[in-house]
Amino acid sequence: MSAEAQITILELNLPAAPKAMGVYKPLIIVGNLAYLSGHGPLCSDGSLITGRVGADLDLDAGKAAARQTGLALLATLRHNLGSLNRVKRVVKTLGLVNSTDDFFQQPQVINGCSELFAEVFGQDRGIGARSALGTNTLPGNIPVEIEMIVELNDETEEVDSSLDW
Repeated sequence: MSAEAQITILELNLPAAPKAMGVYKPLIIVGNLAYLSGHGPLCSDGSLITGRVGADLDLDAGKAAARQTGLALLATLRHNLGSLNRVKRVVKTLGLVNSTDDFFQQPQVINGCSELFAEVFGQDRGIGARSALGTNTLPGNIPVEIEMIVELNDETEEVDSSLDW
């Protein structure tokens, strides 16, 4: 099944693709790889989820923020590529969690994003290499910032749906 079909089946609501908030590009393509700059938990109404995990947010709220960040990443991919079906596979995800010194579940927070990608792209194509790190602050007090690298299909290449499920 294609990623675009999965978005429909899962009834996912992608926010508008975020615009750069500094001197950078949200996505750059080099060869057959797309590099996405760090994204935060952008909601469909344009607001951002804020707070520090372990103080203002618990694990579940942090995980939900990571899932929302994944939706923002998908919005950027769709906006720049024309279709999520151009994504051949997730290569690498780096997640930063704005967390207290005594919070040690950063990987579980970033699972919110990783699980979303597995739902949209399938287990084989949606799960790549990953790092999840804690940090003492993030811009605007957002709880999560995630960047990623994806491998792209040719614009004419069909997604091999046998790898999806």
